[in-house]
Amino acid sequence: EVPVVESGGGSVQAGESLSLSCAASRFTITTWCMAWFRQTPGNRREAVAVGDSDGSTRYADSVKGGFTISRDNSKNILYLQMNSPKPEDTAIYYCAARRGGPLCLPVVGHFNYWGQGTQVTVSS
Repeated sequence: EVPVVESGGGSVQAGESLSLSCAASRFTITTWCMAWFRQTPGNRREAVAVGDSDGSTRYADSVKGGFTISRDNSKNILYLQMNSPKPEDTAIYYCAARRGGPLCLPVVGHFNYWGQGTQVTVSS
């Protein structure tokens, strides 16, 4: 059983909103650092948004003001709301989880669990 599973990807026109979900199993996200990363062919996986268990968040400069990371602890689900996406936001989006600790960093090697990814395609 995969610990985190993404859903909600698809194809949209630039400017159309899209929401991604990440359902967690085998653990409760309440005390975990959760994040969204993305990757395009030939490029490194990059952090999009990170949300710590205390409610703090941080975003990549390229998505600030447009994307929002949030979580519903009662449903054990992490979300990424993508408003006004651009063609350059086209990528495979991954959900990541890290056991609670003092740090919650937007670094690939920092995370314990990864989802299989969901494709997001934004056309102009």
